[in-house]
Amino acid sequence: MRKTANATEIENFTRLASEWWDEQGPMKPLHALGPVRLPIIKRWIGDPKGKKVLDVGCGGGIICEPLARMGARVTGIDAGAENIDAAKAHAKQSGLNIDYFATTAEDFKGQFDAVLALEIIEHVDNPALFVESLVKLTKPGGVIVISTLNRNLKSLALAKIAAEYILRWVPAGTHDWKKFKKPSEVAAWLNDSGATVTDMTGLMFDPLRGSFVENARDVDVNYFMRATKS
Repeated sequence: MRKTANATEIENFTRLASEWWDEQGPMKPLHALGPVRLPIIKRWIGDPKGKKVLDVGCGGGIICEPLARMGARVTGIDAGAENIDAAKAHAKQSGLNIDYFATTAEDFKGQFDAVLALEIIEHVDNPALFVESLVKLTKPGGVIVISTLNRNLKSLALAKIAAEYILRWVPAGTHDWKKFKKPSEVAAWLNDSGATVTDMTGLMFDPLRGSFVENARDVDVNYFMRATKS
């Protein structure tokens, strides 16, 4: 049976399970992305209140929780059981009702108004199957939001070499540059699976602000893609 889970990638993240909510720890870059990626998600899926939202590769739940606070009916899935345990514990501590399951996109069942796959497709095997599974989990007319890293020399320099070995934003070995995805590749997988790309925007790090900012004209490194299911 075809699978998307990569044992090495899962191990890389589950050994950090206890640190998902440490904003100064290994997950600091993901926490730093929150203030810019949440508005994009809200803009693209509409008012989250009452919507069924699935976060695939949810990790410790750092996107699930703010969406739940906005009134969304949130489900998070992750292939790492330790990550799910950390997510459940933090949601309970925060008084939030979020459904979490240790599973993969291809094995999970259900349909949602919006399906999110944020910073995860670059860590899976068989990305075409992964995207196909995302679309299957989306209701007709629903929205898929994917964010990932582009594959080019600029992203090699900034997202791999600088982020891991110079700035030490993430642990060395977090990313395999060869697994970064070009927008054309992701768009083709979405189209082949019955979804239509409607929007794309980029993120860039602003050294003057010391934070990430949205820039629709620069998708060279980090980018978001929105698609709707037919």
